[in-house]
Order: sequence, then C-alpha cells, then structure tokens
Amino acid sequence: MNKIIALVVAVVVVVLVASSAVFMVDPRHVAIISSSGGANATLAGPGLHVKLPPPFQTATFIDTRIQAFDAPDADRYTTSDKTELLVNPVVRYRISDPLKLFAATKGDAQTLSDRLASLSRDALGDAISKVTLTEALAQQEAIANGARDALRQTAAPLGIDVIAIELTRVDYPPELAQTVFKRMSAAREQAAAEIREKGAAEAQQIKDDAERKQQGVLADAYAQAQAIKGEGDGKAAAIAAEAFGRDPDFYRFYQSMLAYRESFRPGDVIVVDSSSDFFRFMRGPNGGATGGDNASASATPRKH
Repeated sequence: MNKIIALVVAVVVVVLVASSAVFMVDPRHVAIISSSGGANATLAGPGLHVKLPPPFQTATFIDTRIQAFDAPDADRYTTSDKTELLVNPVVRYRISDPLKLFAATKGDAQTLSDRLASLSRDALGDAISKVTLTEALAQQEAIANGARDALRQTAAPLGIDVIAIELTRVDYPPELAQTVFKRMSAAREQAAAEIREKGAAEAQQIKDDAERKQQGVLADAYAQAQAIKGEGDGKAAAIAAEAFGRDPDFYRFYQSMLAYRESFRPGDVIVVDSSSDFFRFMRGPNGGATGGDNASASATPRKH
C-alpha cells in the first residue's frame, strides 16, 4: 500500500514538474525565459517550448501587439507665454525589442507604465513650452507629433516603438478659465475691430474711386455735349445765313417774332413807344419801314 501511495505521489510530482516545464506561446505574445533574478534571458517566439521548472527558470509573457497608455489624470503644462493647460495624452506603442524591455523593467507592467508616463510627460511638456496659448489650442496635432518624435527617441532604449500620441484633452485649469476666456474675448474683439476698420477703409477707397470715375464720365459727357452743341450752333448759324440770303425780309420777320416771344411774359407791364422800330412788324408784314431794318430787328424794349 505504501508503495502505491509513493508511486502516486511521484506521478503527481512528475506531472507538476512537467506542466511547469512545458509552456505554449500564442502568436500575440513572446516569452522571455530567464534564470533566477532575470539573468541569462532568452527569447521564445510563438509555439511550444520547454524550460526548467521554477525557481530555476521562469517565463515572462510580453504582448507584441499595438498597445495604448492613457494617463489616469490630466497633467499641467505651461506654454511659452506662461499659461497653464490641462492635457491628457494617449500614447500608442508597440514593444519592438522584448529583451531590452525585460532588461529595463524585469517584465513588471507597473514599471513600464511609470516609465512611459514620465517620458511622455517630459516630451509633451517640452513641446508645449515652445508654443503660445493660441498656438497650443490651434496646433494640437503638430504638438502631438512633435512630442511623439521626442518620445520615440527616449523610449527606444526600452525596446518600445512609439507609434502616435493623441491629445484627448486640452483645457484650462478651473482657476484660470475665466481669465483666459476674457483675454480671448478681448483679442477677438480687437481682431474684429481691425477687420471693420480695414473694411471701412476699403469701402471709402472704392467710393473715392467711383466718384473719380463719375467725375471723369461727367467731364467727358460735358465735353461731348459742348462739342455737339457747338456743332449744332454752327449748323444753325449756317442755316440762318442761308435763310437770310434767300429771303432777308422773312428772316427779319422771323427774328422779330422770336424777340417778341422772349420779351413778353404773362403779367409783365411794358411801357414803350408804339412808333419804335421794335414793333414795326406789328404794323405790317414788311415792318412798316424800308430802312434801318437790321438795327430795328435786334432792338428790345425796356421793362418798367
């Protein structure tokens, strides 16, 4: 009976030793096989592997997929114009060299998180310290890319390849929010005033240009009108001269009629000598006289 019990115990021990010596690595991970204290670390890829049972050798599994590190709380960062911001970054990375990572952290996940938090804080703080508040709010992607490049260099000794940094929060501390909002409002009002002033100046310039063009058009129109008027007066004089040459008596009669129409207005009281040459065509169609017709045709009465 004792032999049977001893045999069972031996079998159980062998099974336990065998189960701790044989292990499987899936394609999403690699295993670091190390001796006591992390010495003599070797890399084991996906598949079935054999190692010495603990405490002689241990297997530490490392995820080689893309992972994300998100700080639990937002940190404070200071811009170049001494304004504080609350920023919460998400770091996406991949473990590219598991042996380096194991040498630096001994496979401890908390140590890796602490190191990433410290390095990402330094990289992001340096990037934000180079820009003003306005630039930090408007150029978040550029800031994140700059911090990513810096973190990629500092994280390389850990065997980590930094893929991207995303800023999930960029905000003001509560005690500074009202002050910053007032400053931003004042800046926007100043920018709006400058735009309105520029618009008014441009409008005045357009108005001045339009007035100059208007004056030019009016001057050209007046010159053309004067030229046409002069041409018409010339033609009228030529026609008048031709009419006078054909029938001097009728021309004098017509001119006297025009003078009557221009001289007499409704309501006027005119005192004249009825025998004046100005009224000779009222006494007869030939003017009632034979001489001095040219002078009398142009005579005008005086109004009293």
